[in-house]
Amino acid sequence: MQADGTLDALNARWFNPQTELPDLGGRAITVAVENAYPPFNSIDEATGEAVGWDYDAVTEICSRLNCVPEFTQAAWDGIFPAMEAGEYDMLADGVTYTAERDEIVDFSTPYVTIGQVLLIRLDQDIPDVEAFKADPEVLVGTQIGTTNEIVAKDNFPEERVQSFEEFGGAVAALLAGDIDAVVIDTVSAVGFINANPGLLKVGPQLTSDEQLAFVFPPGSDLVVPVNAALAAMQADGTLDALNARWFNPQ
Repeated sequence: MQADGTLDALNARWFNPQTELPDLGGRAITVAVENAYPPFNSIDEATGEAVGWDYDAVTEICSRLNCVPEFTQAAWDGIFPAMEAGEYDMLADGVTYTAERDEIVDFSTPYVTIGQVLLIRLDQDIPDVEAFKADPEVLVGTQIGTTNEIVAKDNFPEERVQSFEEFGGAVAALLAGDIDAVVIDTVSAVGFINANPGLLKVGPQLTSDEQLAFVFPPGSDLVVPVNAALAAMQADGTLDALNARWFNPQ
């Protein structure tokens, strides 16, 4: 607990004066997740339990705001129109803030800043990323409709980018040798490395400045309370402890 910051977060939370937060009166909050995006959300194959940063973070937020999270599995494809239409109260899926997305949905304050990397097999070596990009035989995978797909197409010819419905499919193709790398964010790369021990590693970095945040329908009254809870979690060390637990290699 001391190494990952959890002990400091607990001490700060319970031994320091508390800032009063909004009280949502036990309100139920529908929270969309993919359950296929470790370390944010996934299903533990051994137990069948839903686990990840999203579950821990949103549960902590609701414990502070007096709300009840109702996690609902949702496909990534079409999630932004669904959020715009108010089909869910909140989206927790490691979502990158962009100005384009902000035109149709609302965002919380960011909870972490990440970069995009190439996820590769353990037996691969990419000493020269520019030569790797220029190699006409190289194929990369990513998830459709993500900022990762945008970064992939910014760095590789479109015909050499294969977009999958879920990152799990892209990683499976990488492990099978059907593609040569997956364009993915640093945090999720760690999640898939931990899920496939001894098989994958992080390759060259492509970007370094993407901010992840929760998503809400436009005009949602949850934005202000959730931002207040995130600020409190940042102040008492809880957010850093959650990030250290889920976003670092195990």
